Amino acid sequence: MIIDLLKKAKKVAVLTGAGISAESGVPTFRGEGGLWRNYNPQELATPEAFARDPGLVWEWYNWRREIIHPLEPNKGHKFIADLEKNTSDFTLITQNIDGLHQKAGSKNCVELHGNIWRVRCVREEKVFELSDVPLKDIPPVCECGSILRPDIVWFGESLDPEVMSIAYNAVKNCDFMMVVGTSAVVQPAASFPLIARQNGAYVVEINAEKTPISGMVDESLIGKAGEIFGKLKP
Repeated sequence: MIIDLLKKAKKVAVLTGAGISAESGVPTFRGEGGLWRNYNPQELATPEAFARDPGLVWEWYNWRREIIHPLEPNKGHKFIADLEKNTSDFTLITQNIDGLHQKAGSKNCVELHGNIWRVRCVREEKVFELSDVPLKDIPPVCECGSILRPDIVWFGESLDPEVMSIAYNAVKNCDFMMVVGTSAVVQPAASFPLIARQNGAYVVEINAEKTPISGMVDESLIGKAGEIFGKLKP
């Protein structure tokens, strides 16, 4: 039924969270398993931490980049990339920063929280890719001489208004939405499936466990996204 609905859908939106990348081996960096050198990620991923000790923050991001670099997209990432190829109006909205969607072939990807492979000059606000693994210099420096920061939305920072506008428009106007591997508790992304459904979209959730929105969507499929997608063909 899902595939039939997808084939009929004119505008499709997909929202993904940490769960889809966890299947490729990307750690969530939260909780006990997410500690690094006795630091909690929420103590490092802040503007204050970067201002206080940019070297320490970059050591952490360098470590994360080294973990993510060799990982490959899974069946979930590939299904979504194939779905985009077969859909005329498609928007992927992701909370992930690992770049695995792009590695799988996704093109129209809205990254709510930034990308770990991009950096931003603290003086000029210039954004560009920095894919060196490991980093040659910590902290890395821009050509202008200023320190570069990860192009990531940190705790305490606002999401990019332009990015949010694109995401909201896609959610409001889609007629089919998939919510994949997200706990549905982090706002504003957690409200996207409900906004889509209120505007008439058919909403399908795919997650390893039930979430706060499981009873509010049209279908909730419990299991690993890669395995569920492996049984479907776009």
